[in-house]
Amino acid sequence: MNKTVTGCIVTYNNIATIDNAIGSLLRCTEAPFRLYVVDNGSTDGTTEHIEKTYPEVTVIKSGSNVGFGAGHDLIMDRLDSDYHVIINPDIIVKDDVISILGDYMEQHPDIGMLSPEIRFPDGRLQILGKKCPALHYLIASRLRGNGEPGKTLREYAMLDRDLTKPVDIENATGCFMFIRTELFREIGGFDKRYFMYFEDCDLTREVNARSRTVYYPGATVYHEWGRESKKNFRHKLIQINSMLRYYSKWGFAK
Repeated sequence: MNKTVTGCIVTYNNIATIDNAIGSLLRCTEAPFRLYVVDNGSTDGTTEHIEKTYPEVTVIKSGSNVGFGAGHDLIMDRLDSDYHVIINPDIIVKDDVISILGDYMEQHPDIGMLSPEIRFPDGRLQILGKKCPALHYLIASRLRGNGEPGKTLREYAMLDRDLTKPVDIENATGCFMFIRTELFREIGGFDKRYFMYFEDCDLTREVNARSRTVYYPGATVYHEWGRESKKNFRHKLIQINSMLRYYSKWGFAK
């Protein structure tokens, strides 16, 4: 692929996973690729480690924990690429997914954003919502145990569709989003009013108001996915606040 791609990882005390993310991306990506890391005030040595180990990576220090979306938006005025990738610090790639996704976008100019297949590091498929996060879907997701997903969650994750083929989706997970840079800039990036959670749902709505978001299983990334909101009371409160903000903006129906 001869198009240029930028990528951004927002970190906050992610020294335990950041090497796998940056190392795999730099090792596997053959397309012209520039990687930014925005650090949200880490105290575990993340920025110092990146600057020492990966001189080809541009590190931007926000000075404080401004949140996921606002962190990504800090590089908006630096983006001069054809495509941009939003990447979690706990993502691992095993092949050149950047080029794979870019080539598919080149062949489909009507698509604004791609979401790849996302698996756990052990290879299990992650069950992630692909429809708009209506309240009954979120309740089903929250109540799911370790067993097979029930009817409502299967509907939310579109598991009864043929997901071996590309399919239009209403909701792309923020751990890895491949978007046309011009479209990302037109939207204005993430809505900064979301500190964390639902900003990816919101961005997908904005993309779909102008273009298409497609799940593309021809590219796979691996995500450690800690689900902090299930473990941390403060994160639960942030998630509830973001949920209410999302429904206030988009309504409860979808």
